[in-house]
Amino acid sequence: MTDETGLRERKKQRTRQALSDTAIELFLKRGFDKVSVADVAAAVEVSKPTLFRYFPAKEDLALHRIADHQGEAARVVRDRTPAHSPLAALRAHFHERLDAHDPVTGLNGNATVRAFNDMLYTTPSLLARLVRYADRDEELLAGALLETGGGDGLTAGLAAAQIITVHQRLAQENWRKLASGRTVTEALPEAHADADLAYDLLGAGLGPRFG
Repeated sequence: MTDETGLRERKKQRTRQALSDTAIELFLKRGFDKVSVADVAAAVEVSKPTLFRYFPAKEDLALHRIADHQGEAARVVRDRTPAHSPLAALRAHFHERLDAHDPVTGLNGNATVRAFNDMLYTTPSLLARLVRYADRDEELLAGALLETGGGDGLTAGLAAAQIITVHQRLAQENWRKLASGRTVTEALPEAHADADLAYDLLGAGLGPRFG
């Protein structure tokens, strides 16, 4: 990559981040449905066509905040140690993310993160768009599971669908805990127990191949 190419790419990344950050700030201040794409473009001083080159849909402006988690489950499976099965590695990773209060687990007490999760889980169009992100996560995880030799493409795909769905359900349940007024400290033990229950259930079905 030349210096000029690298500079262009960094500029694009800064513009993409500015668009997303500005959009989320406006969404949280006014409400997702009350902010238009034109409002975001104007705030960052770019045209609507320019914005759409970075984000095909309004919902993507918000979900960019969790885009760095795309493919995370697949990476965990591929990077696991020989001593860990895919399910064991994924279980351990989820527990680690809970202890780190990672926003993606739904268990984070930061006011801005809480507001973002409130918006995410109560806005139908964002939840619908989240399904598309999950589809990509399933595809990537299925590929990683297939590489383990635990089954054929269908088996790996079915396993990936279950695992990604479990992660989403756990995150939503953790968000509900905080939305009900509990603190992260109060909710954390139950969140760990929920994760263990979920992975015990996954192991009962997927254990022979990926356990």
